[in-house]
Amino acid sequence: MGKQLSPAAIMALKEALCSVYWYKSDLRSFLQLCLASPSLLSKFNWENYKRQIVSDLVDLLVGNPDRYIGDLTKLCYELCKIKDFNHLKQLDDGNSKVDRARAAVSQLRQLVEPHQDVKREQDEIEKRQEIAAKKLRENVAVRQKLEEIKIRYLSLISSTNAQSRGFELEKIMYDLFELFDLDPKASFKNLGEQVDGAFALEGTDYLFEAKWQKELVNKADLATFSDKVRTKLENTLGVFLSINGFSSDGVAAHQAGGASIILMDGGDLMAVFEERIDFVSLLLRKKRYAAQTGNIYLSYYQMVAIN
Repeated sequence: MGKQLSPAAIMALKEALCSVYWYKSDLRSFLQLCLASPSLLSKFNWENYKRQIVSDLVDLLVGNPDRYIGDLTKLCYELCKIKDFNHLKQLDDGNSKVDRARAAVSQLRQLVEPHQDVKREQDEIEKRQEIAAKKLRENVAVRQKLEEIKIRYLSLISSTNAQSRGFELEKIMYDLFELFDLDPKASFKNLGEQVDGAFALEGTDYLFEAKWQKELVNKADLATFSDKVRTKLENTLGVFLSINGFSSDGVAAHQAGGASIILMDGGDLMAVFEERIDFVSLLLRKKRYAAQTGNIYLSYYQMVAIN
């Protein structure tokens, strides 16, 4: 969901699940269709009361957004689509149960409707990724250029001159941005601030910074870059590439309260070079995930695990 579900929305989701599906067998069938891993349902005691099962399930999904954000989104999305409650009419006091279910779904819809764009955007990103992969396969010249950039990058791994390696990495990323039609700008200085580059995508301007150092990029490095981004126009975001990754405390300090940067590492870059994902799709997935969860550091390998 966009950011996190509010406490009211969590309660509305639980109430809707309990009200729409009167029998546990029907509830379980619905959940099996919604969850990416239906085996998750075996964690719960289905001899227990329905309301307790629902509460335990939703609490698990909400408490583990990195793993279950897709399931939570799908669950809300499918419940909000329900408009026919005739299956409840055959029960004792059926009309009352229908009214209760309809009201519960309506309440859920009001609370999560602003988030429903998330599902559509996710679908669009997946579709764009498929199109981009097909486009890449069919464009020999682009693949050749990507391979050329990859070879230049790999040649830097054994370099012992950190400064020259950093300059060459900036050139490599500039060429990568250009290959994917991102209108890159080379390294520049602005009122004493050094910025490694910039590019544009879908109406958003991105400042870019890259570091290739033995140590993990720390909280201070991220704070410095974040300050550069925050002083720019509102539609500006930052992309920080650290080949060897980031410190956990640095990430934690910058992934809450309206973070304006997203993070990439060497594994992400290799995934692009090896054509497992195109750069634009990688960036959009990271941006969407940050908007959904507040987590600014989603690696390519975590993306695969989530899917």
